[in-house]
Amino acid sequence: MEQYGVAESDIETETISGTVSGEMKRDAVIAVVIATVCMLIYIWIRFKNVAFATSSVTALLHDILVLLCVYAVTRITVDTNFIACMLTIVGYSINATIVIFDRLRENLAEMKSKDSLADVVNRSISETFTRSIHTSVTTLITVIMLIILGVESVRIFAIPMAVGILCGGYSSVCIAGTVWYFLKTRVSKKSEQA
Repeated sequence: MEQYGVAESDIETETISGTVSGEMKRDAVIAVVIATVCMLIYIWIRFKNVAFATSSVTALLHDILVLLCVYAVTRITVDTNFIACMLTIVGYSINATIVIFDRLRENLAEMKSKDSLADVVNRSISETFTRSIHTSVTTLITVIMLIILGVESVRIFAIPMAVGILCGGYSSVCIAGTVWYFLKTRVSKKSEQA
């Protein structure tokens, strides 16, 4: 301490107990659940169809599970960055999904009798595919620069973000529309037969 010119009374140490860590994890789960439920309600109201809401939340749950796996595999500390990363990815993914669903709703309104529902879903995804890829790639480039050039605390946030952006782009394009189609064809037919 004499070597650094600091008095012993000026040195402070703090530890974060397991209780605080447990509270932080619980708060993160609560924040993600509240955000997901609010998005479910919003999409249900906006699209006036529970199939849109259910399929978008299914894609979100996929993104959250992948992000949790990244944290588990890389052993990145669960802290406030974790909460921020989760909520950022949820918002990013739902935005891309809503763009696809908007196009799907427009194409459903213009659907002709010869068009099958699968063709309309496929066309809607194809029409928004370039936009989804461009958005994901430009955001990913920025996050990769943060990983390369950023300090350690920024990297801890940027690495899961990069995985979340890839996963969010994938789930919006490949999962949300497929789940919506499944709900509209299989589940609707079963409810009509019952």
